[in-house]
Amino acid sequence: MPRIRFTRRQSLLGGAALGVTLAAPSLSRAQSRPLITHGVMSGDVAHDGAVIWARADREAKMLVEWSTTESMTDARAVPALAVGTPTDFSGKLALEGLPSDQNIFYRVTMTDLADGTASEPMQGQFRTAPMGSRDISFVWSGDTAGQGWGIDEDRGGMTTYGTMLRHAPDFFLHSGDTVYADGPLKEEVELADGTLWKNVMTDAKRKVAETLDEFRGQHLYNYMDRNVRAFNAAVPMIAQWDDHEVTNNWYPNEMLDADDRYTVKSMQTLSARASRAFHEMMPTRQSLAEPMRVYRKVSYGPLLDIFVIDMRTYRGDNTANTEAEGTPFIGPEQLAWLKREMVNSTATWKVIAADMPIGMMVRDGAEAMENGANGDGPVLGREKDIAAVLSFIKSAGILNTVWLTADVHYTAAHHYSPERAQFQEFEPFWEFVSGPLHAGTFGPSDYDNTFGPEVRYAKHPEEGQANLPPSDGLQFFGKVDIAADTGVMTVRLMDSADSELWSVELEPKRA
Repeated sequence: MPRIRFTRRQSLLGGAALGVTLAAPSLSRAQSRPLITHGVMSGDVAHDGAVIWARADREAKMLVEWSTTESMTDARAVPALAVGTPTDFSGKLALEGLPSDQNIFYRVTMTDLADGTASEPMQGQFRTAPMGSRDISFVWSGDTAGQGWGIDEDRGGMTTYGTMLRHAPDFFLHSGDTVYADGPLKEEVELADGTLWKNVMTDAKRKVAETLDEFRGQHLYNYMDRNVRAFNAAVPMIAQWDDHEVTNNWYPNEMLDADDRYTVKSMQTLSARASRAFHEMMPTRQSLAEPMRVYRKVSYGPLLDIFVIDMRTYRGDNTANTEAEGTPFIGPEQLAWLKREMVNSTATWKVIAADMPIGMMVRDGAEAMENGANGDGPVLGREKDIAAVLSFIKSAGILNTVWLTADVHYTAAHHYSPERAQFQEFEPFWEFVSGPLHAGTFGPSDYDNTFGPEVRYAKHPEEGQANLPPSDGLQFFGKVDIAADTGVMTVRLMDSADSELWSVELEPKRA
């Protein structure tokens, strides 16, 4: 894949843009041209289109042109979008009618609504999904800027993004915790070796996010990192969310009465603001049927369909998760959608992009459980929804499902089999876990035998260690390659130094 090359002037302007306040712009129109403040990015790529995102420093028209050549000599423009205070000067435009399986170069320019002056253009690229078979390569991970570890420019910033970029993947699946809205940063953190971790600071990162602008600022902070901006310009994203986009382990009906950090106590209020900020600051496709919906299918030709699911928005309260009758997790409408879309899929591989793992026990305090796992034994609580998905896959004869996730801040490969399980109405499958991208490293988790997980590989801190900084090197991502000629899926677990830790080749089953 061709690389984006920025001129020296573009680089200087990009650096200047980062000095702009994350909320209202402060530069005088008489003194400056408009700026694109946080780079450009694309997302939810289809065979004939994609979503383009950018942000200005003032009210402006967002002009997007695209071409099949890097020189942009045959560029075609799409209707401009006015951006302003309702979206914090950010904008998204959908490109349509693009040729399939083609490198697309796009250029974004912001023109001042008041006087028409134009910004320096900024360029990005992506490749549209194929209609026919070709080799596919993508990366996935989660957890960005968590546990107090923000951008330390002396240590190179968020370097895992730079490592992933060197693989030139077709797209990136961000498996959740795209930001840590509940994780304020300190200017300095003393490390075990006596050195200091020095965070770049913004007002939004000095406290927990409560206002809409504070939630927006969580995303804009990550885009200040040069590795993230370069990655976003060259690799389209499929973004999903988990808990830290709002606050740790949240559920819709929660009240934060005991958390003195929050003046806003209603989770309905906080999650609504966080959801709006997420969709404003991410290149997601949105539907008028449910504008804040995260779950969706992204098709990538005859070899791959990605089913992005949402295990956060439709859940019930966090309890011990032992209700015999079950309790909401995925929710009935999303569950029906997932079944319908999997049945209709003709792709060789069906990747279920989950924001939480299945068999790893993730706790919310001493008594409550955070995900579906609740300890050894029969299907109870939220496990009912997981059992419904797995049993349906078996009964409907759906082949070649693979689960990808993050959340637990280490990397692992899990094989699930009914031979080891309490619940046995499913076909064996793999689940791969990777992360963090740039956050504290933890682990390992306890496991629940309900669905029979077996750990084939795991890498995590040694016992007694927790919240290790990114500088310790335990930052992880996964890489998936699907061969067009054989349909074989190769899954690799990688670290930030680009070392291959473990891999497996999965042969597709044929109907």
